[in-house]
Amino acid sequence: MILAEPKEMPGGIAPRDTVLVYRDRIVPKSEAHFLRRQYVGFDRLSPVWIGCRTDDGLGDLGVEPLIIGAGNLFGSLTRQLFKQFGRVPALASLKALRARVLHAHFGRGGTLALPIARALGIPLVVTYHGGDASKDKHYDRRALPTIYQRRLGTLQHEAAAIICVSDYVREVLLRRGFPAAKLHVLRYGVEIDAAAPVREPDAEGEILFAGRFVEKKGIRYLIEAARLWRARGIDRPLALIGSGPLEDELKAQAAGLDQVRFLGWQSNEAVRQRMSRAFAVCVPSVVAAAGDAEGLPNVVLEALAAGVPVIGTDEGGIIEAVEHGKTGLLVPPADAGAIADAVASLHADPAARRRISLAARQHALDRFSARAQSHLLEDLLLSVVPRS
Repeated sequence: MILAEPKEMPGGIAPRDTVLVYRDRIVPKSEAHFLRRQYVGFDRLSPVWIGCRTDDGLGDLGVEPLIIGAGNLFGSLTRQLFKQFGRVPALASLKALRARVLHAHFGRGGTLALPIARALGIPLVVTYHGGDASKDKHYDRRALPTIYQRRLGTLQHEAAAIICVSDYVREVLLRRGFPAAKLHVLRYGVEIDAAAPVREPDAEGEILFAGRFVEKKGIRYLIEAARLWRARGIDRPLALIGSGPLEDELKAQAAGLDQVRFLGWQSNEAVRQRMSRAFAVCVPSVVAAAGDAEGLPNVVLEALAAGVPVIGTDEGGIIEAVEHGKTGLLVPPADAGAIADAVASLHADPAARRRISLAARQHALDRFSARAQSHLLEDLLLSVVPRS
């Protein structure tokens, strides 16, 4: 992206103020849609994305980002000087954007964005999404501290506000010494067509999982649960959408279970289509050995919006979106038997499935509208901008 002076909008309308949005990698495919939704309701700020490299989700994000060092013969060196020493390149072009505030994603992104906010003299707001708050490795002392560890104290002091995607994330950050006055809980939103007819729960549908194949997702307990519900005579397929470092291990675990299907990554639209026909969506998350934990899994909100019963663990931010027995079923973490029991319960009670489907969709409309949550984010960003 080539930076230029802001132009007048058609009809003589003044251009909206700019918010710089920092994400070091713009963006992994697993993040594209929930990050895009954060800005769908903005009508006073115009987002301009800035980072150090693009990733496989850029097309889904649908923006033209500013990449630090792009078009520079020494781009790699420029990026290293920026990251390690806070040297901000193309400062004149950045100033031409007339940004009023900088919004950084993830804790590390906040520490990387600090020098940009300083150089432009604008407030910095950082969103913590889950693992960036809970993973112990981010906070363990070491002989050679990371950039995040070196700048964490400064971030806590200089950030104008720190957004937590759930009460759980806020509690984790409080335990890590973050200033309570700066912590604001602002949950994700999901796009919902309020006029769309409410789905009928599919009595023949599959149990669906969608996410990265990593420890905190608890997938191995879900596969074991599939073995258990099959042993009870429940012929319910399990579809696993996604990929990740545990994929080979999980496929080996599922050997002999022909009802378990590994579907790889799917587009957001394909996931939504499959979800609309699902019997239930399972989110069996756990706290990983290294402390990695969920903030608020977006698949939970997608399922609620689709009117699909959620079977989730009473872990992290899941309990802030799912009310047991009303909008879904909650089970203890790392408990395959409890997951199988929940599947059996829904299987045996079509009336309960229907009741939960209706309540889930209404809950999403009432509490997790993407536009409503996006407006709240815009309000918060503007609240830290100094009055001129």
